[in-house]
Amino acid sequence: MPFDFSPFFNRTLPGPSGKYGGFPTFNFVGGHNDPDGVPVDDLIAAATKTLQRDGRDLATYGMRSGPQGYLPFRKAIAGLLKDRAAMDITEDQVLVTSGSLQALDLVNEVLLERGDTVVIEAACYGGTMTRLARLGVNWVGVDLDAHGMRMDHLREVMDGLKAKGIKPKYIYTIPTVQNPTGSILPEERRREMLEIAKAHDVPIFEDDCYADLIWEGGRPPAIQALDTEGRVIYCGSFSKSIAPALRLGYIVADWPVMSRLLAVKSDGGTGALEQMVMSEYAAKFHEHVDALNLRLRGKRDAIVEALAKEFGTTAEFTAPAGGIFVWVTLPEQIDTTHLAKIAGAEGVAINPGAEWVADPETGRHSLRLCFANPPIETIREGIAKLAEICHREYGVPVRGANTQR
Repeated sequence: MPFDFSPFFNRTLPGPSGKYGGFPTFNFVGGHNDPDGVPVDDLIAAATKTLQRDGRDLATYGMRSGPQGYLPFRKAIAGLLKDRAAMDITEDQVLVTSGSLQALDLVNEVLLERGDTVVIEAACYGGTMTRLARLGVNWVGVDLDAHGMRMDHLREVMDGLKAKGIKPKYIYTIPTVQNPTGSILPEERRREMLEIAKAHDVPIFEDDCYADLIWEGGRPPAIQALDTEGRVIYCGSFSKSIAPALRLGYIVADWPVMSRLLAVKSDGGTGALEQMVMSEYAAKFHEHVDALNLRLRGKRDAIVEALAKEFGTTAEFTAPAGGIFVWVTLPEQIDTTHLAKIAGAEGVAINPGAEWVADPETGRHSLRLCFANPPIETIREGIAKLAEICHREYGVPVRGANTQR
């Protein structure tokens, strides 16, 4: 018999993962992007050029650039953030990470202890809450509207915590193309958030992973760009703008925080080749993102049209102005956690809403759909299939997809 490791496992581990069985037929989960939007030929050319020039530096940890990451890449990041987010920073304020998830982990390791409290958006990135739960950290959600976090409710939440003698460790926000709702926080609310944070003497953790994917309206300046006190820790990623598998993210912070982040980033450095390639490719970034956004907007239009056609008025949603997700709310009798299990068994993968909200009960009728990866025709077929399953299980939409056509 094989050796039984179960008595030796850490008792605080999450449940075991299942084996990977390939993509479902209709895959609307995760943060996968458009395969035809990956600039393969340009990345090949960038890899060849940078390896010919600097390949010998792969013999050293940090590529002669120190623990914060490949210096040309950090300079490129600083330049892109100035152009696209109005952030006036230098390469010394940038730490390259293995995706934004490592950025979340590093910031949490530096700032949080068991029993702490953080303030998050009422609908929030599920990975953020999973990490907080594992650390034994409490969170309080702030209500959202069509324009992102409501500042009146943020004030109420912060005042309520103060009355209880609780000082949150940070305010966490995804202000630009919010995950999962797709909203964009206006500049005036960003300034008001900074005022509230200052009044309560707490930092802001700004997660801007989707901020380059906007096709309607302009991108507001980052909250970090409006900050005059160094109160904001900022993180971003190339996972959604270039390719998720590259695993390239970054943190922007001033030295008092950066020095602590470096002390806990003990992985020997983020993958060097990826940094080298992206530093070379950065000159084409603006052109690439413009083209990618055209593709994503077409897929956004396809899923919005399919939802309207197949679900009619039984599905409430707002067409996002950017990003790769649409947030859908269905009638009260539909439990999307149950729906996800049934649909998944029939090849339609969806993210149930309870996993993406601060209070799981408030998301019980909602779901998040990622539209970036499937082809447009697959999107249409998948939404029609989902409507058929929903009609069969719950009686809504009132007519099955086949009879609506």
